[in-house]
Amino acid sequence: METGMVPVARLHGVRKRYGTVQALDGLDLAITPGQLLALLGPNGAGKTTAIQLLLGLQTPDAGQVELFARSPRDIAARRGMGVMLQSAGISDHLRVDELLALTRSYYPQPRSVADCVAMAGLQGLLDRRYGRLSGGQQRRVQFALAICGRPRLLVLDEPTTGLDIEARQILWATLRELVAQGTAVLLTTHYLEEGEALADRVNVILAGRCIAEGSVAQIRAHVAQRRVRCLSALDAEAIAQWPHVRHARREGARLEIVVDEAEDVVRRLLAEDAALSELEVQRAGLADAFLALTQDADAHSRTSQEAA
Repeated sequence: METGMVPVARLHGVRKRYGTVQALDGLDLAITPGQLLALLGPNGAGKTTAIQLLLGLQTPDAGQVELFARSPRDIAARRGMGVMLQSAGISDHLRVDELLALTRSYYPQPRSVADCVAMAGLQGLLDRRYGRLSGGQQRRVQFALAICGRPRLLVLDEPTTGLDIEARQILWATLRELVAQGTAVLLTTHYLEEGEALADRVNVILAGRCIAEGSVAQIRAHVAQRRVRCLSALDAEAIAQWPHVRHARREGARLEIVVDEAEDVVRRLLAEDAALSELEVQRAGLADAFLALTQDADAHSRTSQEAA
């Protein structure tokens, strides 16, 4: 968190249990104005529980949850938040313009209908009934409803699921514009390239605990892996057995190899295939770092349990 920036939302030492399942285990989370925080984790990591706590839909067993320095159940605090969840519960029978009019009426200074249409890509959909829209079109409507009240905090749970490339690009552009204007955004996504493209900060959680936190570059720096790509006739399965190689696969004529140490692998590639071309070496992306962090943490947890 940037020095001097007061969080718009915060979880501090939060614990939440459902029966025998420890959903959150001392989770800390802070979101500041003008920041997009990507909350990443595998299924069951605790992301949904964290969001439900921020929305006031659940209460913690221990720890503190604050929304604009108030309880998340305070109606005044809730009015400062826009939400797009995976399950929307919107009436199929209402038209898009009716849904916008109804939701805008809840706020003192809502965005204009024209702005909502442009920012969510709803052109040509206002007179359509919600239930007759495609899944991707419904997601765009849900996004418009989430932003129409000019929220100070926008919570987006898997917002681009079902969107085509064009609609996803529109949403990304709108999010960048909102963040530039000072809106805080909490994003969960399984599309890790989305987190890499948009996030100012990333929290990786596993089993209800934060296992890594920082900028995208800082998360990537946790992992020393490199990705090697080239055009080569060498056998991917054989390369996968080389020292320093995590895994190797072929896509047509192109090899893609994830390595712990690139120099030795590149030297051997060039020695074994004189016709090799289009060689590229890239550092680990956010997806590589996420997989390595969660796998390592999971393996450590299993080892600790076995030792106990």
